[in-house]
Amino acid sequence: MTQKTWNVYLSGEIHTDWRERIIEGTKAAGLAVEFSSAVTDHDASDMVGVNILGSEEDNFWRDRKASGINSIRTSTQIKAADLVVVRFGPKYRQWNAAFDAGFAVASGKPIVTLHDAELDHPLKEVDEAAKATCREPEQVVEILTYLLS
Repeated sequence: MTQKTWNVYLSGEIHTDWRERIIEGTKAAGLAVEFSSAVTDHDASDMVGVNILGSEEDNFWRDRKASGINSIRTSTQIKAADLVVVRFGPKYRQWNAAFDAGFAVASGKPIVTLHDAELDHPLKEVDEAAKATCREPEQVVEILTYLLS
């Protein structure tokens, strides 16, 4: 019998190596997991709309073009996921990550949040919707190891 390959969507903060730590950890554990994610190159993501559809004088419309195109990728990948991991980092307000978490829950996808303890209070509603809240990427790997064993 072949083992099901899980599809895990990695959402959120793009300034640290948390994605790589989860991906490498699952590879080292020999887990059947495929990962998807938003575009993590900040400039490429922000400029996709004007690069494809033409320049904009107003930043609102520049951002609107980019968010429309990016949302096609994000919503499609979240809908295809078996699990969504949402990382909230300490440095920036990550509205996109919060939106992804809500979209995933509304789509019936289980989420695992990943953040430091100092964000417990501002993320209490998001954590309530999560099936688990992790502090380190390696804990996500341990959850995946348990789920796939």
